[in-house]
Amino acid sequence: MYPQYSDALIARILRSVKTIAMVGASPNEVRPSYFAMKYLTEKGFKVIPVNPGQAGKEIMGQKVYATVSDLPAPVDMVDVFRNSEAAGPITDEVIANKDRLGVKVLWMQLGIINEDAAKRAEAASLTVIMNRCPKIEYGRLSGEIGWYGVNRRTIDNRKPFAFAQGGSLRRG
Repeated sequence: MYPQYSDALIARILRSVKTIAMVGASPNEVRPSYFAMKYLTEKGFKVIPVNPGQAGKEIMGQKVYATVSDLPAPVDMVDVFRNSEAAGPITDEVIANKDRLGVKVLWMQLGIINEDAAKRAEAASLTVIMNRCPKIEYGRLSGEIGWYGVNRRTIDNRKPFAFAQGGSLRRG
């Protein structure tokens, strides 16, 4: 069973987050994590890459950190671009550093579902999103990706429900 999240919850998260630590960020321009980091950076988010193999280097002008424990504060959200098994230890590291960093959201990318890790994170008062991509969700909810029209098999210019109720995701 795939977790379900309301558009209002996703929109609220994306409106409130300013700094994202991306665990599994890659300097390889053909990797999905690179595309996601580039897109989110262009939308005004500060994205800090976490990748032990790239630690000390830069990806898109941002210093790469080896682990979540090495990150400087503040970090509003940790985006896990690793597999479901790796999400468990990463979640534990996020929980251990959440107060120091200010983390409020643990986000696991498309295809990443770890129910045990999610339960631990929620018990630590983190909001958890699994099996979703913030890049895709931002594009969908801002109207840049027209899933709304595609799903209805009708193309139109109406804004998705999440923004008719609560403002824009556009960042200044």
